[in-house]
Amino acid sequence: MSPARGGGAKLAHPVELIGFALIVVNVVALAAFYAQGSWILPVAPGAGNVPDFVTFWVAGREILAGHGATVYQWPALKPLVEAIVGPFDGYLGWAYPPTFLFVATGLALLPYAAACIVWLAGTFAAYLVAIRTIIGDRVGYFLGAAFPAVLANLMVGQNGFLSASLIGGALALIETRPLCAGALLGLLTYKPHLGVLIPIALVMGGRWRVIAAAATVAAAMAAASMMAFGAESWRAFFANVSPALRFDGAAWGKLQSAFGLVRALGGSEGLAWTVHTGVAVMAACAVAALWRSRAAYEIKAAALGTAVTLAAPHLLAYDLVILAVPIAFLFRLGRAGGFLKYEQSGIGLACLLVLIYPLVEAPVGFPAALIAGALVLRRAISAHGAEKAAAAR
Repeated sequence: MSPARGGGAKLAHPVELIGFALIVVNVVALAAFYAQGSWILPVAPGAGNVPDFVTFWVAGREILAGHGATVYQWPALKPLVEAIVGPFDGYLGWAYPPTFLFVATGLALLPYAAACIVWLAGTFAAYLVAIRTIIGDRVGYFLGAAFPAVLANLMVGQNGFLSASLIGGALALIETRPLCAGALLGLLTYKPHLGVLIPIALVMGGRWRVIAAAATVAAAMAAASMMAFGAESWRAFFANVSPALRFDGAAWGKLQSAFGLVRALGGSEGLAWTVHTGVAVMAACAVAALWRSRAAYEIKAAALGTAVTLAAPHLLAYDLVILAVPIAFLFRLGRAGGFLKYEQSGIGLACLLVLIYPLVEAPVGFPAALIAGALVLRRAISAHGAEKAAAAR
């Protein structure tokens, strides 16, 4: 696990062993679920396995058949999903803007199994490249593959890898290729609630070229989707997005946010929104202060990556792949100048919380994000103290 180009701090041996063990766990778990017929591949009708990817593929098939209006209508879409997986209770829905229908339509050109493989392999590779680029060493592939949220995304075929690759890739490129970074952020509008705090960081940091590129790409994607799928697709999206995001009382533990935590503990919806809004405002203030400051870019990027997960009320286990981005920036800082005391232990604790989600099905992702945020804040305070000490000399 030595750095590829020499130099830089090595990973602690326990970190290497735990990382390797997590990769083995991911592989063995997928093999076991596949053998039982309960993974995304194969889909066994009536087996109770309803992977989210089925909705992607069915939505794309409806577009190809010229029935785009049904994509945002769950009563019409559910029978099509059940034709593949068998009857089930629940509500998956299609909550994405019409821009994401380009992806769904492309996947639907392939048979279901091939589409699954292309989707998961392609987005996983993009995610690993983003983490490797951030860390600046091939060890990034190892750490990215070992992150516990990887299994949660693989199990349901969701878009956590895509979100993490777009956010991580953009943050990795902002300083060197601002237009490319902006383009990636423009593509992130396929999941707009993840980008709420990003404009604050870019404005406070004066990253105007990134903002211009992101706005251009987002507008172009919206216009293209309107031409391809019609203005009605956007009206249907806004009319049906709320039902598609709803949760019943038994599912609050799936939401990995402050909102989900309060609801899972029995708090009212009003209290949940109050607590979550407070967390989001504090995250926004921290991002604004850091991006306006002279802190190292790695600290700013890690803060924004963490804040993205703290500010989003609708955050599920597969979205926690995004937490690999701020953790990668912390590893980049550690490799360059050494890890702070207990820093790797703190990262390990955050990863452990994500790892135990399948056992507890509780909002463990929220405290994991808080730990990542505390580690970033500690880095910022430590760097500021060192800067003041240097100036005093």
